[in-house]
Amino acid sequence: MISVSKLLKALLLTKTVFSEFRTNYHSRSFNYLLNCCSSLTDLTRIHALVVANGCGQSLLVSTKLITMACRFAHTMDYARKMFDQMPERDVFLWNTLIRGYADLGPCEEALVLYRNMHGVGLFPDNYTFPFVVRSCAVLSALREGKEVHCNIVKHGLDSDVFVQSSLVAMYSQSGETLGMELVFGEMVLKNIVSWTAVIAGYVQNRYFKEGLGVFRKMVGSGTQPNAVTLVSVLPACAGLEFVNLGKLIHGYGIKLGVDSDVSLTNALIALYGKCGNVETARCLFNGMVARNLVSWNAMIAAYEQNDASANAVKLFRRMQAEKVEFDYITMVSVISACASLGALNTGRWIHELVKQKGLDINVSIANALIDMYAKCGNIDLAREVFEMLPCRSVVPWTSMIGALASHGHGEDALKLFSRMKDEGVKPNSFTFAAVFTACRHSGLVEEGKRHFESMMRDYLIMPGVEHCACMVDLLGRAGSLMEAYEFIEKMPVEPDVSVWGALLGSCRIHSNLELAELVAEKLFLLDPQTVTFYVLMSNIYAEAGRWEDAERLRKLMEERELKKIPGQSLVEVNRRFHTFLSGSRSRSSLRGSAN
Repeated sequence: MISVSKLLKALLLTKTVFSEFRTNYHSRSFNYLLNCCSSLTDLTRIHALVVANGCGQSLLVSTKLITMACRFAHTMDYARKMFDQMPERDVFLWNTLIRGYADLGPCEEALVLYRNMHGVGLFPDNYTFPFVVRSCAVLSALREGKEVHCNIVKHGLDSDVFVQSSLVAMYSQSGETLGMELVFGEMVLKNIVSWTAVIAGYVQNRYFKEGLGVFRKMVGSGTQPNAVTLVSVLPACAGLEFVNLGKLIHGYGIKLGVDSDVSLTNALIALYGKCGNVETARCLFNGMVARNLVSWNAMIAAYEQNDASANAVKLFRRMQAEKVEFDYITMVSVISACASLGALNTGRWIHELVKQKGLDINVSIANALIDMYAKCGNIDLAREVFEMLPCRSVVPWTSMIGALASHGHGEDALKLFSRMKDEGVKPNSFTFAAVFTACRHSGLVEEGKRHFESMMRDYLIMPGVEHCACMVDLLGRAGSLMEAYEFIEKMPVEPDVSVWGALLGSCRIHSNLELAELVAEKLFLLDPQTVTFYVLMSNIYAEAGRWEDAERLRKLMEERELKKIPGQSLVEVNRRFHTFLSGSRSRSSLRGSAN
């Protein structure tokens, strides 16, 4: 194709063609000139020609130029300058600029233009509203979006399929599932965009079963899903751990020929990782021709979620070697992996990387660092991370209280809890779980009772199983076994194995065989496959000298093929991780996972 500069010279030299160009902007010459335009530089040359010939005020020409400016420019500055210089503007020109801001941003300007359009007496049409509604969705401006919805109804455009689809997408992205359902239910013609928006709306708001239900209806209606639809529905399978359904959707993607789509592959890696199928996730990762940051994050998270933390760190090192930039999501997974490994040196190296990128004030990363340093035994570094946060929500407070509690610093944890309340931060159920853990580890019975009552009375938080298990353990360790048993009987929730297990442990500490037998009977009914309770009860019998009962439980364990999982120790040497199983005298159990 001939270049724009050469074509401009030809037009300027040929008077007849130039005359036609100046008087008829539908002419083949002008349209061919625009079609040759491939950059903003080309466009500015054409614009200069138009202005030089006194035709810069033509509505038709300016509309074409502004449309192309929105296409070639990275910002809306050039297009807006042309728009502001126009003495006359029609609805199409307003729509062109609104669409440009919706595409390139800032979306706030799309809403400003929409209001100004009303102010000059022009009425928006079915092309205006989808871009305005989309801008509201991007800005999470639900109130403004509802106002636009009212105008849509006022102008009689609420049955337009494109307008309806944009409304469905806005309500779904804003978490307003009721509004989404109402608009979607009124749609006579449902296209793939609206189906996908509803599915995504349910899934993003954790209504996984509802999202899957809509997906089934869509397929049943004969609408063929696309890659975006499959990406939207797969997190529902992951959330519910419906791996078989996920496999069916995976097969459907292959059948549709979209299995090479990067976003779809990322969603599949996340699905298989969440459902414990790490090998399949890694096969998909290895088979990707092109990977983005989400691909790496999904695979690292898959390892971290499945007790393969050493592999998560190893993959992160490879990511670094391949010069792939990380984000806070990457670092949260890697820091959590270091916490699981107890890898303090690697964790400190990760912390330095976080600082270099300015992510150390990110709340999610700070919480992960506090947890990592606490699990690695360095409570001082955990405290340092906490104190460095410029703004602390309930989450870092809870993380730090939990860290102090897990290290037996019960009084320090309670002091921090008091400081948290003094600073006006309202505790949640997780905070109280950390507080009860602090009381339990330090034997602070009265403080534990007081905070338990305060949780219900002052904060209207109903105790959950975890809270109750802590209180039972606290009372039991202090020797108040019958009080602990009565507490269980009055619990507002059904006690589970963690609650009864805490009491059984206390029965052993205080040699209460009679109560231990009662508790063990309940545990064996609730969870007959957990070997820990059989071993614990057998030891209680042995300590009481009831050898026959102890042997009976040992034989029962053999009959049910229950085996105690051996303990393991992990040692970090030169950023390599080595695991040793309990009872192993051989170094064959050593596993290195650094590079």
